[in-house]
Amino acid sequence: MPDPAISAIICTHNRDAYLGAAIDSLLAQDFPDFEVVVVDNASSDRTRAVVTDRLGNSQLQYIYEPTLGLSVARNTGARVAKGTILAYLDDDAIASPNWLSVLYRAYEQNPNLAIAGGKVTLIWPEGVTPPQWLSEGLAGNLGAYDLGEQVVNIDTPGLTPRGLNYSIRRTFLEQIGGFNLNLGRIGKKLLSNEELYVTELALQSGWQVAYLPDAHVAHNVAPERLQQSWFWERGWWQGISECYREQLRGQAGVGQIRRGGERLVRGIYKSLKFWSNPALRFDNLVYSYGQIGYLTAAISGMLRTTEPTGHE
Repeated sequence: MPDPAISAIICTHNRDAYLGAAIDSLLAQDFPDFEVVVVDNASSDRTRAVVTDRLGNSQLQYIYEPTLGLSVARNTGARVAKGTILAYLDDDAIASPNWLSVLYRAYEQNPNLAIAGGKVTLIWPEGVTPPQWLSEGLAGNLGAYDLGEQVVNIDTPGLTPRGLNYSIRRTFLEQIGGFNLNLGRIGKKLLSNEELYVTELALQSGWQVAYLPDAHVAHNVAPERLQQSWFWERGWWQGISECYREQLRGQAGVGQIRRGGERLVRGIYKSLKFWSNPALRFDNLVYSYGQIGYLTAAISGMLRTTEPTGHE
């Protein structure tokens, strides 16, 4: 059999409650030439059974990856997949029926396109409405992503497509050596910024990155993510992730202490300025807390570089 034109990849860890719907949304795609690869990243729940129930479909295959880490799982999926385009869908998301068609057409029309992703809307738990303290910015931490109804050529890494609705050209991913293992979620460590870093590399190398509104995905919001404690933790790890990304770019050192300190002060100032607005107040408090995580990681990195490497 010839290789498929596009490979849809789901990397999953202990999300059996959502996984079946994610797989089913891919198997129902209107694109004729694709495969679905599920990478079970050290799950201990019913993940294998959920996939096995659907293995009667020849387009689906299951891979077990014992080393925990989203970037590890993504790289495993890329090695197993056969398509020239790799489309990553989160295990708690639902792809629109034309998701793969829209993505593949964009790559076919633009040979310089390295990365593309589309709009993400949120599916709230039954009977739940967004809390008053949730700002539009923090909703982005839940996966929300909307740059409008027109295609956007992205030239700023911060606008990069969300990882839950994310595609990449295989040749480019191979060019950069895969997803960086120092970024991306590892178990309960909510590291991130792996897509942002890849977009940086793409733009620096002359590739293009695009937002495709019609490549729509809906993302389930888990009830535990509607607790303020989850956002505090997410903000902390976001700060650490930003520190690691800068270090990968060769920006480690005292400059990080200055930048982190300035951002911490700015966040505290804005949280006080918008104190009467619960959403903006909480948004800026979480941002400030993230800068403490950033500074902690920066100082830790500096201490490691000054440690003696041997004994007298």
